[in-house]
Amino acid sequence: MLPRNYIELLAPARDKLCARAAILHGADAVYIGAPDFSARRAAANSVDDIAEVVKLAHTYGARVYVALNTLLSDTELDKAVSIAWKMYDIGVDTLIIQDMGLLLCNMPPIELHASTQTDNRTADKVKFWENVGFEQVVLARELSLQQIKSIADATTIRLECFVHGALCVSYSGQCFMSYCVNGRSANRGECAQPCRLPYDLFDNHWRLLAKQKYLLSMRDFNLLDRLEELIDAGASTLKIEGRLKDANYVANVTLAYRRKLDEILARRTDLHRPSFGVTKAAFVPDLDRTFNRRYTSFFLDGRKNVVWQPDTPKAIGQPLGKVCELRKDSFRIDSSVELHNGDGLCFRTPTGLFDGMLINKVENGFVFPRKMKKILLGTEIFRNNDTAFEASLSASNTQRLMTADLLLDVVNEELMLTIKSCNQTAMVTIPITDTPLANDATTNVDKQKAQLQKLGGTAFVAGEVVVTQAAAELFVPMSRLNELRRKAVAALTEKLENQRALYVHREPDKTASFVTLDMDAKGNVINEKARAFYQLYGVKNIAWGYERQKPVGQCNVMTSRHCILWSLGKCLREKPDLRGKTPLVMQNVNGIYQVEFDCARCEMLVNRTDK
Repeated sequence: MLPRNYIELLAPARDKLCARAAILHGADAVYIGAPDFSARRAAANSVDDIAEVVKLAHTYGARVYVALNTLLSDTELDKAVSIAWKMYDIGVDTLIIQDMGLLLCNMPPIELHASTQTDNRTADKVKFWENVGFEQVVLARELSLQQIKSIADATTIRLECFVHGALCVSYSGQCFMSYCVNGRSANRGECAQPCRLPYDLFDNHWRLLAKQKYLLSMRDFNLLDRLEELIDAGASTLKIEGRLKDANYVANVTLAYRRKLDEILARRTDLHRPSFGVTKAAFVPDLDRTFNRRYTSFFLDGRKNVVWQPDTPKAIGQPLGKVCELRKDSFRIDSSVELHNGDGLCFRTPTGLFDGMLINKVENGFVFPRKMKKILLGTEIFRNNDTAFEASLSASNTQRLMTADLLLDVVNEELMLTIKSCNQTAMVTIPITDTPLANDATTNVDKQKAQLQKLGGTAFVAGEVVVTQAAAELFVPMSRLNELRRKAVAALTEKLENQRALYVHREPDKTASFVTLDMDAKGNVINEKARAFYQLYGVKNIAWGYERQKPVGQCNVMTSRHCILWSLGKCLREKPDLRGKTPLVMQNVNGIYQVEFDCARCEMLVNRTDK
């Protein structure tokens, strides 16, 4: 396990192309879906593809996390364990899991991380995972800086915190809405995202409060300017969300966070980076120019900022300016931003919802959309698809380069080239029998150095290049030096690709006790081994999870820090006269939900109802 002061940037990988983008743009680790049982079923990967990712990541000393983090039935455990062993065999560094039944199976000696799906909000819970053998815990997104610090002070385990990307409205692992609506369980990697659908909102007398609003749709997370505070609170791994995003998104966001993190590490001698290499990219990262629903810091400072986006669940993107002039077929925006044919624009309509259009051409400062929409003077315009920026991302020939030192010498009548980089060394030789002497050793050494420095097209850039007197006195054809250099680079690359940190498995503390004696359906136990695990640690009464006993009638399907009333400016703490008008009712074509407010806990409860 890495010490806490090694600050790791963790990026998502939908597939090996996204993983490559993440690694080349500076990720210290990537997380990628297993062939099965990943919390993003749409982002599964083959063993061979993950093996490729491992080799590339390990070249730079970066790590690979594999998500094996769904709930498992009794009949699926053996297959999950088989996948775990395959991941271990190909050199994967870490498995992210949710189902504790795996801990009572014959798992490989591999580092385990507790998924955010295990609902990690308290120091007691995190300490328990530490005691039973986990090396890292993914904390809930909803935690404040002070809550993170309290957990860090009470534990020694590495803490992983989200810093960017889409936000779940519910506590992770505690949302059953998708499953109750259509049988697609979020805890089984099949979430249908009912939180991104529109709803009508009524008070308890069925008076309409909001019509067709995206009441549960969150903005996107962005803590780019809060990283140092997060690190000082105790975060060791900074996680970018996005295992369904494409390679351009991953490249842009990863590089933005890499550069910000490097600024911090450059002036903080108490903090260290766990991987190697400097990224050279031809584009300037810009988080506003990539997919976003507008940004929020969520609850990092408590309940202080806007967290929802009730007008659209889709990308809004970069704010441009306001419409300052209108024509029949075009309009002008008060903005200096350069627009291009094919760019996507969006705007809020008079009804409050968002609409969009594509640019057909830009001429003399006027935007001509392919289809002119009803738009008013003063309307704020956003660009949610930047064709030029996307093209620059796709065309970018990004490199991540490590410094390599080279030494050319003569050893036992052979010419030996030694290459060192990132704590690894490789040596290759060629025979020098009948090799003639150089006419001028001084001139020859300069030529040999120049040839050895040619590391273009590799992961390396030449650092110190030394040619000994014995080597300088030999006339070695450039073709043979090139061959020697290529073999040395290949040997070093192979060593780096196959390097693997030694993991020493920690025996669990059998005297540890789980945080509660009773576990209801929201404990997410759906197999016998998981049940036995919790019993081993003191849980007396364990109900089967919803996926094993599908709920009937009224039941809680979501618990959230997001509060619709607070977001509407009607907090019950501040306006207690509204209490008589709650609970609220939320309705769409999929069902009717009662919305309750637990002001003591500052939480919102969404309950399915049969009414």
